[in-house]
Amino acid sequence: MRALRGAYVIWLREILRFLREPMRILGMLVQPLLYLLLVGNGISHGFSLNQASGVNYLTFMFPGIVGMSTLFTAIFGAVSIVWDREFGFLKIVLVSPVPRWAIALGKALGGASIAIVQGAFLLLLAPLVNVHLSFGGFFAMLGILALVSLALTGLGILIASRMSSMQGFQVVMNFLVMPLFFLSGALYPLRGMPAWLNLLMHIDPLTYGVDGLRHIVYAGTPLLHVLTQFSLSQDIIVTAGVAIVLLLLSTWAFDAANAA
Repeated sequence: MRALRGAYVIWLREILRFLREPMRILGMLVQPLLYLLLVGNGISHGFSLNQASGVNYLTFMFPGIVGMSTLFTAIFGAVSIVWDREFGFLKIVLVSPVPRWAIALGKALGGASIAIVQGAFLLLLAPLVNVHLSFGGFFAMLGILALVSLALTGLGILIASRMSSMQGFQVVMNFLVMPLFFLSGALYPLRGMPAWLNLLMHIDPLTYGVDGLRHIVYAGTPLLHVLTQFSLSQDIIVTAGVAIVLLLLSTWAFDAANAA
């Protein structure tokens, strides 16, 4: 119970910090819209999908943008660990009777919760790009986003546990985030890629999340098999497995890094 209460308090602190930063909230909501409405519209005028010429590119791009916003928000949510370490707050938390793994778990749940809220906001705006989700489809996509958020937050904490400065963390994240995004198939279909690029896409955990979201958007359409790479069950199983593994590794890494 002590561990659960500790994880809850850390989670609540992350949520309150987020709610007290209106510019952060504004930026989190505006950034994916800019990608979708400006970049997406620009590309769609000179880009067509092979074997799916009748598909609106903005509609195709929508799951990828939702995945992108989740990626940025979830993985950069771990920056609070580096921030707390630099300003001494982490030392105060570590001397409490709360297990260290519970602290890491609270951080992960806090970052994932914020990413899920952002994803839900974008899903509500789906009709702007001609994506009409049913009630069940909305919550199915939200469930996949929850798994993706937990996996990516765990990855961020795994890296942040060993970082001692904000500058170092940002360099590593910038090096990691963009390849994760571009290799996920967010902007283009996965089929027909060179063998080496196809291998990297299969390793990228975000690939399965975006593919799962696309399954729901194009469910029941004849082009589903063209626009998706894996089965929906495979997407969910892989994403859930990666989330569990990364959460376990992140809690272990946080515990080991702060054992002294």
